[in-house]
Amino acid sequence: MEKAARTAPAVIVAIDGPSGTGKSSTSKAVAAQLGLSYLDTGAQYRAITWWMVNNGIDITDPSAIAAAAEKPEIISGTDPTGPTITVDGADVAGPIRTQEVTSKVSAVSAVPEVRARITELQRSLAGSAEHGIVVEGRDIGTTVLPDADLKVFLTASPEARAARRSGELKGSDIHQTREALLKRDAADSNRKTSPLAKADDAVEVDTSDLTLQQVIECVVTLVEEKRAAK
Repeated sequence: MEKAARTAPAVIVAIDGPSGTGKSSTSKAVAAQLGLSYLDTGAQYRAITWWMVNNGIDITDPSAIAAAAEKPEIISGTDPTGPTITVDGADVAGPIRTQEVTSKVSAVSAVPEVRARITELQRSLAGSAEHGIVVEGRDIGTTVLPDADLKVFLTASPEARAARRSGELKGSDIHQTREALLKRDAADSNRKTSPLAKADDAVEVDTSDLTLQQVIECVVTLVEEKRAAK
């Protein structure tokens, strides 16, 4: 009688880093290749920011943001081949990527009540992922999932990041993009609640001179090593 194939143990992977490091593309590809769920936590913060803007909440008033933090229903689909996000039942995958939302997301995400609300959602999704999950963001390894099986921190030079982001945003000026990225870095790194930071036990991967496929292969290897050790 043949033995049943051994099911790979569930693994929780935290991938952090600033914008333009290849975080989203890498995370989705790794999750798809290894049969894991996928969560883009940045999309959740963009979603709540979109809701705030749409409902006339004063983005310059942290107390107003805090008072509204529990109101929107945010649902994230975790299929890496087709991740989805809805707010109060409406598909906002497109609207949350506008420049207006991008320019306001740091202010909204810095409010402690917002971070507490979204962190709770993230932990719930990670805990319910049957085969494991790849969670990408800025404070996953340090705050959201400090006990993740694997923590990866992606970095890249400002020039490489700006070039990638400009390629995504057709027609954008690379110098303006670079300045916008550095401004976002400063805001995320210096906020009081859950700042962007590398966890002490995270594996740092500099993607500046790597192709996307090379980064994916690197992270897949790290995940497989963690699985083998479980």
